[in-house]
Amino acid sequence: MDRHRADATRDRTRPAHRARAWKPGGPAALIPRRTVHFLGTSQLVCWGVTHYLIGVFGSHIEDDLGWESAQVYGGYSAALLVMGFASPVVGRLIDRHGGSKIMSIGSVLAAAGCTGLAVSTSLATYYAAWVCLGVAMRCTLYDAAFATLARIGGPTARRAMSQITLLGGLASTAFWPIGHGLTGLVGWRGAVLCYTAIALVTLPLHLALPRGRYGETSDASPHKGPAPSPAEPPEPGTTPPSAAVPEPLARTGRERLIAGSLYAVMMTSVAFLGASMSAHMISILTGLGLAATAAVWVAALRGVAQSVARLADVLFGRRIHPLTLALIATPLLPLGFVAGLGAGELLILAIAFPMLYGAGNGLLTITRGTLPLALFDHHTYGAFVGRLLLPGFMLSASAPIVFAFVIDNLGERGALLVAAFLGTFILAAAAALRIRFQQGPPTT
Repeated sequence: MDRHRADATRDRTRPAHRARAWKPGGPAALIPRRTVHFLGTSQLVCWGVTHYLIGVFGSHIEDDLGWESAQVYGGYSAALLVMGFASPVVGRLIDRHGGSKIMSIGSVLAAAGCTGLAVSTSLATYYAAWVCLGVAMRCTLYDAAFATLARIGGPTARRAMSQITLLGGLASTAFWPIGHGLTGLVGWRGAVLCYTAIALVTLPLHLALPRGRYGETSDASPHKGPAPSPAEPPEPGTTPPSAAVPEPLARTGRERLIAGSLYAVMMTSVAFLGASMSAHMISILTGLGLAATAAVWVAALRGVAQSVARLADVLFGRRIHPLTLALIATPLLPLGFVAGLGAGELLILAIAFPMLYGAGNGLLTITRGTLPLALFDHHTYGAFVGRLLLPGFMLSASAPIVFAFVIDNLGERGALLVAAFLGTFILAAAAALRIRFQQGPPTT
């Protein structure tokens, strides 16, 4: 009796944020397999025709229209700025209405933005097209997809989040060579018009997404009649309200403030680097001495590394807590940039640069979606994460222009040193988050 009383006392006095070990995502059936396939395919296409567009067409637009580099890449920056302003609103809309409607609207906007870009002849129409693409990116890329999965699967969505990034990680690998090849055949305008048609392929995929919410059924709700019998399986994309839900690690207001601040710092810095590398990785490699075609193919290895790292997480990472995964991923960023310093002398270092960076960025993309599931309440995932990511979108909007300025004044190696410093800063933030919210031993 005394021993049982002592055990109960220890359970009550254990710190709340250490009370639960990480439990991997629940049964895959909670999120239908076709949903994962549809979202994975749409991420491959949407990233390729929007976010990675400037990396392959930027120099061609400069040459054709005779604009300054800052003017051309400023369009991409404007799109990222619009993503930031739209982020909280889009997050709330997905929480309220589901991802199917919002992501479908994003597909149409992506096609419209590509069309506008292809026919633009002035800065006004060029920037208007990028504004359209900015809204489209916020409605279709990972943050929208993660919020959609969180709404469908709640805290069980972790595995599905990892899976959809497998194809999304190959977007640069697929679309940089595709864009380069199409430009040689039909020019950059014709190539971007081809992107319009490709963007519309994602519309039926988004329309087919489940519209249910975790903990609800399509036929019954607290306000509409009795709940289904326990023997009845849940609707696709839903789960019974009685399913066990792990408590968030950040449970008090102070803990949410600390966790939210560190998460925002990490993801803001990762987004800044991501925007910089998407816009300038190819030009950095050419500046270090690689031929243009070789630079395109070497830079495309970034996508291969992203997907290989994400596949490893899908296969072997189910028992790895997102806090630990972030700490594994972050050292790869500064290592990749340091390797890039020797890219002009050794091909192996030129290859190591995009692959190390891609692997680290690929895993951090997963933690971008799964850390909030572990740290915060999943019911307000879209709106809360949308607010936390707002600084990242705003700051990353300046990244293409800032890095263009750094390259012009410090050279490619100077830009890589700046990136390595920022990667080390991300590592420090991940370590602080892991130390503060490290999970305790499994409880029984």
